[in-house]
Amino acid sequence: MKKHLCPSHPILVVDDEKSALQSFEMALFASGYTNVMTCEDSRKVMSMVEKNPLSLVLLDMVMPNISGPTLLKMLKEKYPWLPIIIVSAVSDGKSVIQCMRDGARDYIFKPVDKNELAKRIRSTLEFRDMEQENARLREQILETKLKAPEVFTKILTQDPKMLSIFKYCEAVAGSQNPILITGETGTGKELIAQAIHQLSNRTGEFVAVNVAAFDDPVFADSLFGHVRGAFTGADKARKGLVEQANGGTLFLDEIGDLSLSSQVKLLRLLQEQEYFPVGSDLPKKANVRVVTSTLKNLTALKKSKKFREDLYYRLVGHQVTLPPLRERLGDIPLLLDYFLECEATEQGKTKPAYHPELINFLRTYSFPGNIREFKAMASDAVSQHCSRMLSSASFKKHIINEDLLEQDTPHPEEEQSWESLNFSPEKIPPLKEVVTKISTTLIHTAMERSGGNQSAAARILGISQQALSLKLKKMNA
Repeated sequence: MKKHLCPSHPILVVDDEKSALQSFEMALFASGYTNVMTCEDSRKVMSMVEKNPLSLVLLDMVMPNISGPTLLKMLKEKYPWLPIIIVSAVSDGKSVIQCMRDGARDYIFKPVDKNELAKRIRSTLEFRDMEQENARLREQILETKLKAPEVFTKILTQDPKMLSIFKYCEAVAGSQNPILITGETGTGKELIAQAIHQLSNRTGEFVAVNVAAFDDPVFADSLFGHVRGAFTGADKARKGLVEQANGGTLFLDEIGDLSLSSQVKLLRLLQEQEYFPVGSDLPKKANVRVVTSTLKNLTALKKSKKFREDLYYRLVGHQVTLPPLRERLGDIPLLLDYFLECEATEQGKTKPAYHPELINFLRTYSFPGNIREFKAMASDAVSQHCSRMLSSASFKKHIINEDLLEQDTPHPEEEQSWESLNFSPEKIPPLKEVVTKISTTLIHTAMERSGGNQSAAARILGISQQALSLKLKKMNA
C-alpha cells in the first residue's frame, strides 16, 4: 500500500540536542505527522529550507553557532510566509514576546507535552491553510480563465454562475478543511466533489459513500472499520473507508440524514484527525480530506436541533451551492445536443435533428430532477425515435405527467407567498388595478422565459394560446 505523507510538505525540527530531535520526531509520528525532517546544526537550516518546501518549522531558541532568535529573523526575511513555532526550555517572557514580534507564529516550552504539541501544530497549519486560501481566492477573483478547465469536462455548462463555482473550487481545493456541496437532486454534486479531489493533487483515492441509510453501528463500521472480535461474526479486522481514502478524499453524500450519534463520531474525525475502529480503544490517525453534500437545508436542521451546531460550523467553512437547471436555461441546448449524441451512439442510431421550438418548450419546464431527469428524458426520446426529425411527444408526455403529480402535491409555501401580498388599510388599491398589474407581470415573465413562444408561455400560465393571444392584444392596444 502506498504511503501517504502528512503534511504534504515536511515539518522541519531544529534543535542542537539529538535526544530532543528524536523525542520530537516520535511525538510527531504518534500524532499522525509522518513527514518530518530534523536538523542538529543551525548553520544548515537556510540551505535545507532552500532545497525543500516546508509546511512548518519547530525552532529551538537556545543553540550554538546561530541562535534561534537570529535564525528566526533570517528565515522570516527570506520566507515571510513560512510558519515558525519557537521551542524553549527557558520561561523567559521577554524573549518569547520578542520572537513573536519578529514573526514567530506560536511558542511552546520544554518539556513538551505530546498532546499540546499536536494541538499547536494543527492550529498553526490550519491558520497557514486559511492564509493560503484567502490568497488564492483573491487571485481567482482577478482571473478571468480557469487554471485547470480539463478537470471540469464532465460538467457541461456555459453558465456564468457555474464558471464562478469552478473558479471557487480551484481556489479552495488545496485546503485541508472540509467542503460542503449543496444543491437539488441531479445537479452534479458528486461530479463537483470529484473535480475538487483532482484539483487538490492529493495522491490517495476518492472514496464516495451515501450515509443516508446508515444507522450508527453501520456508519462507524463502514467509515472506521473494526478489529477482530469486535462483534459476532468479526472473524478478522477490516479497514474502513477512512483508511481506504488515506491521503485522498472521503466524500460523504446526504450528510443531512446522518444521525446525531454518528455526527459525534464524524466531528471527532474532523477536529482531532483521528478515529476509533469499532471494538478498539486505541485511536488511529487520519490523513483524509472530507467533502460532504446534501440537498437538505442544514441551517434549518441546526435550528431544529437535528444537526449538531459544532459539526455544522466545521462543515460550512467552504461551501459550494449548485444552481438547479431551471436557473441555467442557457445550458439546455448544449445539454440536449450532448445527451442526444450519447444516447444515439449507445443505441446504435444516428443523432436525430430537432425543431428549434423544442428548446423553447424545454425552457418552460422546471426540471425537478435537474440534469439527471433531463438525461433520462433524452434517452427515452431517442429510444422512441424512428424518423428524421426528433419528436417532442415523449418530452411533452413526461412534462404533463410531472405537472399532474405536481398539482396533486400540496405546496403551503406557495399559498404563503400569496398571503404575503399585504397592503395598509389606508392604501388598498382598486381590485381591478391589482389584477391587471399582476396579470401583466405574469404574462411578461412567461413570454420572457419561453423565448417569445406563445404556446409555451400559455402552458406556463395554465391558459389556452387563444386566451393568451387576446390578452397580449389588449396589453399592446
